[in-house]
Amino acid sequence: METNGAFLEDAVLLHQAADGDLGAVRELYDRHAPWLTARLMRRCNDREVVLDVVQDTFLAMWQDARKWRNDGDVAGWLWGIAFRRMVSRLRQRKQHVLLPDWDTGTNGLLPAAEDEVLLDIEYGDLGAALRRLSPEFRAVVQACVLDGLTTREASRLLGVRVNTVKTRLHRAKAQLRGSLADMRLEGWQ
Repeated sequence: METNGAFLEDAVLLHQAADGDLGAVRELYDRHAPWLTARLMRRCNDREVVLDVVQDTFLAMWQDARKWRNDGDVAGWLWGIAFRRMVSRLRQRKQHVLLPDWDTGTNGLLPAAEDEVLLDIEYGDLGAALRRLSPEFRAVVQACVLDGLTTREASRLLGVRVNTVKTRLHRAKAQLRGSLADMRLEGWQ
């Protein structure tokens, strides 16, 4: 869907989708489904579940397009929907294996051993340092640093104020630097 050779902005497409334009829904899906799928696959190794969640996300987007308040990126709004749908789906299946350990809504459940191993493989010493952080700090680091969300998007995703995200991220980075320095010192001994 192009206008004068330029792609329409996501916000315009979302408003068109709210008016029932299925072409706009398709365009938003084509733009956002690939990266949503990739991000969700990092949290769930069941491709069928991820694809269902992506479909549910775009169905919800289409049904709730009028609820979007024009106060941020459509991508961030979609990620929030997808993330909540993924957590809900995994809780329904009662499979805690696939929930990230930084999700503060797990009521004290520990992450699966597979997630711990993957964290070490993917991030090495950083994975060990991340595990030393509080769940709130890990959630902010996951959202802003590892997933690349803006502080505004992370704020929406985590349900906290933007300034809280910034403060937690600043403190988490300081703790990570300290943990990594300690690990290096331990390695020299």
